[in-house]
Amino acid sequence: MDDQTQAPVSRPAPAFDGLATRLPPHVWFGVSAVFHYLGPAFAVLLFSHVGVLGMAWLRIATAALIFAPLTRPWRSFARADPPTRLLLLAFGACLAVMNCSFYLALDRLPISLVAAIEFVGTIGVALIGLRSARNLVALAVAVTGTLLLIDVKWSSDPVGLFWAFLNGALFVGYIVLGHRVARSGAVDGIAGLGAAMAVAFIVVLPIGFSDALPAFFSPPLLIAAIGVGICSSVIPYICDQLAMSRLPRSSFALMLSLLPVTATLIGVIVLRQIPSLGDYLGIALVVAGVAFHKPPSSD
Repeated sequence: MDDQTQAPVSRPAPAFDGLATRLPPHVWFGVSAVFHYLGPAFAVLLFSHVGVLGMAWLRIATAALIFAPLTRPWRSFARADPPTRLLLLAFGACLAVMNCSFYLALDRLPISLVAAIEFVGTIGVALIGLRSARNLVALAVAVTGTLLLIDVKWSSDPVGLFWAFLNGALFVGYIVLGHRVARSGAVDGIAGLGAAMAVAFIVVLPIGFSDALPAFFSPPLLIAAIGVGICSSVIPYICDQLAMSRLPRSSFALMLSLLPVTATLIGVIVLRQIPSLGDYLGIALVVAGVAFHKPPSSD
């Protein structure tokens, strides 16, 4: 579908207009990268109370309820043309299954292995958009740094590996579909995100609602789950849309190599996990690779 022919969707508050253009897209990506790991870190702590799929349901439900009054998803669907509706439906289904498979993988495998499998797909997305030797070198440097940062430990759990690979494949779908939604503009992209999140809520409703019920009888648990939803599916997804609307898809995919860097920094600040010399070298290589990359004129 040609991005230029998409029908307009219902726009959120005009305040997003200034925010979308006032700051560089790399700043929005940086905020997203931080919250990308804060959310899962909190979620894992709640698995024993509400279950894996229950936590996924609470995360998506929180985001859908927050987006609804801001973006009015019913208007987005009413005003969109059929191809745009299909795009929003696909994006929403991708978000729902991706979040569920991510948590199911985290319940069985080390987060380092899940992150490594997830990053494999982003390499492919970055490679598709590379059109120069300089960018190939930048990608190679970033990948080398990422491999140094991720302590990959293989697992004999076939079920966990299935969920991890499914999450990795759907993460590629998130990048591709999310970028197409964002191409309608940062503000309209956020409206599209709200519509997609409503779809995700409908998809996940029969899957995790029963597991999420204990949270409704425990106010502290419910507040914690809402916090996970905001950290995992509101702040980072909005920031991704603001970054995607102004970055080529291959550039955004390459910048995802910064995620292990933010994970390491969060480990130092929150968990007091001091990096090794190899970790510091990995951080330096990832930052160098992203800095050396030159975005193409179009993507």
